[in-house]
Amino acid sequence: MSEKEDGSGGGSPQASAVTVSDVQELIRRKEEIEAQIKTNYGVLESLKGVGMNEPLVDCEGYPRSDVDLYQVRTARHNIVCLQNDHKAVMKQVEEALHQLHARDKKKQARDMAEAQEEAMSRSLSQSEGLTPPQAFAKVNSISPGSPASIAGLQVDDEIVEFGSVNTQNFQSLQNIGTVVQHSEGKPLNVTVIRRGEKHRLRLVPTRWAGKGLLGCNIIPLQS
Repeated sequence: MSEKEDGSGGGSPQASAVTVSDVQELIRRKEEIEAQIKTNYGVLESLKGVGMNEPLVDCEGYPRSDVDLYQVRTARHNIVCLQNDHKAVMKQVEEALHQLHARDKKKQARDMAEAQEEAMSRSLSQSEGLTPPQAFAKVNSISPGSPASIAGLQVDDEIVEFGSVNTQNFQSLQNIGTVVQHSEGKPLNVTVIRRGEKHRLRLVPTRWAGKGLLGCNIIPLQS
């Protein structure tokens, strides 16, 4: 009896995403076909060692009478069909394993990228939390009613950022003066450290009753 329909039926797992259970089922089918092939070879062996190629006629051209010809032909037919089924299943196993491997590689690459991104983000957050921002100047005095006073600046505020000026590009108070001159009437973001805490302020350089556009005295910090 041929097992061809059973061996090749049911479709390929390629029709949908391959799972480990799909591969296990294919391997089970492969082993089942191998067992059936072995059984049919056993039938041939039991019939005086008749294999797949031995002639079934005698030297005079008559059907052999010493073996069951029907059993031999049936066993040979089954073996041919089962070998074809085995070849097809092996191809499906190979393709399914390839898909699983490729998907695992993509998942590993995605997981690694996400882990690296998370690690970098965590490292950046920790470094920002542990490393206090560096100040480059300090507010020495403030005139009442001045733009600096209105913005909320206080004496002894340490300046971390003044518009586009920061620790990296600060060279002298002229840097701040230039920013102020080009920002008259425009809000500037000013970041200061006050008693260990960071404060963000909006300062608008404006002409007022007093001197200058800020109404405060800023001195550089000693590096």
